[in-house]
Amino acid sequence: MDVGSAENFTRMGTVGIEEEFYVVDERGRPTSGTDELVYETDPPPILDGRLDHELFKCVIETQTPTCADLDEAHEKLHAVRAALVDHAETHGYGIAAAGLHPAAKWRELEHAEKPRYRAQLDRIQYPQHRNTTAGIHVHVGVDDAEKATWVANEVRWFLPVMLALSANSPYWYGFDTGLASARAKIFENLPNTGVPTAFRDFAAYRDFERLMVERDSINDRGELWYDVRPHTENGTVEVRAPDGQADPEAVFAFVEYVHALVMDLAERYERTADPWATYRSGGADSSAPPLRRELLDENKWRALRYGHDATFIDRDGTDIIGFRDAIEREADRLGVDGIARLAAAESGAARQRRLLESEGLDGVCAALML
Repeated sequence: MDVGSAENFTRMGTVGIEEEFYVVDERGRPTSGTDELVYETDPPPILDGRLDHELFKCVIETQTPTCADLDEAHEKLHAVRAALVDHAETHGYGIAAAGLHPAAKWRELEHAEKPRYRAQLDRIQYPQHRNTTAGIHVHVGVDDAEKATWVANEVRWFLPVMLALSANSPYWYGFDTGLASARAKIFENLPNTGVPTAFRDFAAYRDFERLMVERDSINDRGELWYDVRPHTENGTVEVRAPDGQADPEAVFAFVEYVHALVMDLAERYERTADPWATYRSGGADSSAPPLRRELLDENKWRALRYGHDATFIDRDGTDIIGFRDAIEREADRLGVDGIARLAAAESGAARQRRLLESEGLDGVCAALML
């Protein structure tokens, strides 16, 4: 059975980064290229064993090696991207990044033939057939399974803030959705996605993971596609909220923030006499009423709809906090500056809309290239 174990949670503070990209042609339009890039040619050494395709033959995924710290993660992030671009260019392709590619029309694009994806298409049908999404997944090692589950629970409030900051997918199937991150809404049409409920302990998460596999809801633990999860194979907390980004420094801003957030929460877990007390009293879905999934879903809606113009219901449910105030508070609290720079700049969604108006679709496609 493809499920993980508490024994895999052994390292604290390690970093891994997964990114999904679009393989594009000379005009910057998505095209089928993953058969050649993944299976039919040898990638550069740093991508050996760390290059895969996704559901569509135009979407390719990279993984960094497990990095000991942020400095190494920054170095490997750039090295992996450079290697991917070189590999693609050698075979006549380009690489682009966004939450959704504005020129991707799923009815005209080829699905991968890998049995795992064919099984997903058969099981999920229409929502998966149109899933041309691309995101960023950040892994931070946690050295205890109970701690990782508690941290994943606590991370949930911050996920909509990350999504708003990353919002970079206003266009879907060639038209403006009116959303800042249409990727988030397209992806949520799949089962086992979105902001998860809280789990009372690691055993509750492990039992849920096992139940879903045993009852044939999913083929393996990797098909629990929630915005955050304890990764029971890698021994990490994995955050999957952000849209794809062309700028590596934008990606690293999320990596830096997620790492700082997980480390801060892990320290809070260690110094709290009974960190699970409120989860026991609040039930399986909440440490307190403000962290109900319904409230978190409302904040996620605000994020994907408005991006940098979003406001959020604060953690205690008594106030509203603006996007930039939330980012400033987090940057100051955790001592990170990348997210503050991103918040001060033009959002990805706003940039795409501006470029479409001034330069047309060619200009947008060019701006998404690595």
